[in-house]
Amino acid sequence: MSAKVSFLIDGVEVQGRPGQTIVDAADDAGVYIPRLCHKPGLQPFGSCRVCTVKANGRLSSACTQPIAPGMVVLNEDEEIQSLRRSLVEMMFVEGNHFCMFCEKSGNCELQAVAYRLGIRAPTYEYFFRRRELDATHPDLFIDHNRCIRCARCVRASRDVDGKHVFQFVGRGTHKRIAVNAMSGLGGTEAAAADEAIAACPTGALMKKRVGYAVPIGKRLFDHEPIGSDIEARSAVKAGD
Repeated sequence: MSAKVSFLIDGVEVQGRPGQTIVDAADDAGVYIPRLCHKPGLQPFGSCRVCTVKANGRLSSACTQPIAPGMVVLNEDEEIQSLRRSLVEMMFVEGNHFCMFCEKSGNCELQAVAYRLGIRAPTYEYFFRRRELDATHPDLFIDHNRCIRCARCVRASRDVDGKHVFQFVGRGTHKRIAVNAMSGLGGTEAAAADEAIAACPTGALMKKRVGYAVPIGKRLFDHEPIGSDIEARSAVKAGD
């Protein structure tokens, strides 16, 4: 058995496995670190920066930074929390997120992370960009207004589904998700059962005709904040 790696998160000793990233070791220990682009089972990407922590005094993405013996990690530091709030607020104002009308409300990770960080309304000015909706697929649609360019769909389609349906095009503020068919999503191999669809943290990639199958008020984050499942692991370990 490989030796454990001991390090500190907010002054509490945590043990992880050699080669683990900070966020994965924290998850195992029952410590929630906010994240949006990271999803277990997908290659770490480090684009959203919401999982930023201080590791030995330096700002690092917890989803890409490996743990090391004696490492000192700050997660609940107010400077870190303020940075996370700014990042999440910028995602809201850069896109067109109308949570009260969105089919993903209550299941949306962006919305849930915002609530977890204490955001009720962004303080930045909204961009109100004009973005397209692709509903050419019989069972799916892409709403670019809600995309946060986390690349979950790109990685899941490539590495799990083996279809390479999604990819980024453009640069800077014009960067967006595109599909591998000139005719739109309907011309691709994408299917409702694909991991790429389930991996989307917002309402950007959605199945048709099932958006309100679960009523608002009974959805994943309506009663428990995001990260509660991870923090419950700490309580289970304490009872062992």
